[in-house]
Amino acid sequence: MVKIGFDNEKYILTQSEHIRERIANFGGKLYLEFGGKLFDDYHASRVLPGFEPTSKLKMLMAMKEQAEIIIVINAEAIETAKVRQDLGITYDQDVFRLIDAFHEAGLYVGSVCLTRYAAAQKGTRLFERTLNRQGIKTYHHYSIPNYPYDLDRIVSDDGYGKNDYIETTRSLVVVTAPGPGSGKMATCLSQLYHDSKRGLKSGYAKFETFPIWNLPLKHPVNLAYEAATADLADVNMIDPYHLEAYGISAVNYNRDVEIFPVLNRIFERIYGASPYKSPTDMGVNMAGNCIIDDAACCEASRQEIIRRYLRSLVDRRNEKADDGVVEKLDALMKANGILVEERKCIAPCLAKAAKTGKPAACIELPDGTLITGKTSNLLGCVSAMMINALKHLAGLPDQMNLLTPAIIEPICELKTQGLGGHNPRMHLDEILIALSISAVTNPIADLAMKQLPKLRGAQVHTSVILSQVDNNCLHKLGIDNTSEPMYGSKKLYHAK
Repeated sequence: MVKIGFDNEKYILTQSEHIRERIANFGGKLYLEFGGKLFDDYHASRVLPGFEPTSKLKMLMAMKEQAEIIIVINAEAIETAKVRQDLGITYDQDVFRLIDAFHEAGLYVGSVCLTRYAAAQKGTRLFERTLNRQGIKTYHHYSIPNYPYDLDRIVSDDGYGKNDYIETTRSLVVVTAPGPGSGKMATCLSQLYHDSKRGLKSGYAKFETFPIWNLPLKHPVNLAYEAATADLADVNMIDPYHLEAYGISAVNYNRDVEIFPVLNRIFERIYGASPYKSPTDMGVNMAGNCIIDDAACCEASRQEIIRRYLRSLVDRRNEKADDGVVEKLDALMKANGILVEERKCIAPCLAKAAKTGKPAACIELPDGTLITGKTSNLLGCVSAMMINALKHLAGLPDQMNLLTPAIIEPICELKTQGLGGHNPRMHLDEILIALSISAVTNPIADLAMKQLPKLRGAQVHTSVILSQVDNNCLHKLGIDNTSEPMYGSKKLYHAK
């Protein structure tokens, strides 16, 4: 069974209490820059077993009477149709998704701020009209020459002063965005400037889950964050300002450390004196205080690093990552004694593929059981593996057919002859749909389908790159998967 290493309830309680304290320290108004994923933080749930993907959302919901949300988007991202790679949607579409999700959770979205705005941006104006028609207020922030270094211009009416002042009504203003480079911090600082001009007292803080400041620099949880950002220039480091001010080692990352002297001078211009002595001071993250089993989190983080490395090999094969990303992850693993062989589902998968001469898959169930599957004329390897796993969990004989050829063959024939496809084999989602239909009249199929929740947290490895359909289905089932960086055929086009 997966060992729990993180106290989620304690996290929600202590995190909300700490933010309330920070609000009080600034006289009752706080702009909180939210870094990372507010929704569906699966990285955190993988490296901190027990952390729920919606934990940060639940924490905000505990403060929803105090909180309002500003969503920030860079207008240039709209114009270039920038895509969130993890979701496959553009940044502007993700703003709509975020608004809907916040509303469904009962959280108040006060407005959307368009940063780096320019009147000639046609796509941005259309996006803005769509928001306005739905009753969402929009504000414009503009590019400032030589930002963030020309302090005389930045902290003046010719800098932040040119930006629209975003009207807010609550004590906690959460500033979030579809992705990095959106301008969250600049939006917060602009608001501080405008509040100061109006004689209002307000403050700024930053909420980043990783790296965790009060874990060691080389702790596997922090190393897993480096692995997750291998395609960026982020590097974990000891915060020198925190060490000098307090004599305490705290972990931060290079961009915050590099920009802190500039931020400190901006704070001094706005407040008269900076409220912070280090970039770590700016943070409010309490995750490190909620780890209850360090060994479990270390092991989970090592596994995450291995998954990131394996996925980088596939991304390089698909021209989505360069050699530098792979080399960075390879070096990180070697420096910390992490071996690919620690991922237990790899060896049985490759052995099955070698024995059968066919693409193969292996699943490690949460209890440690390893089950394989191979490609056949009717089933892809991951579909065969899934049927075998469900039979095992249901206590059914291995030789029993959950789906008879009489059910599978007409579907495969429809895929090729009826719909003109080239691959007759059933994908994972198709197998599950067929099983769910069979479960209406077949108690055995019904018993198998009831095992699906037991797969959450399982690990899968395949000897070939999976289709996007199978990848998505495994993700929805809560299964982490990796694969060898090769395709099952020599075709140049591979359907997603």
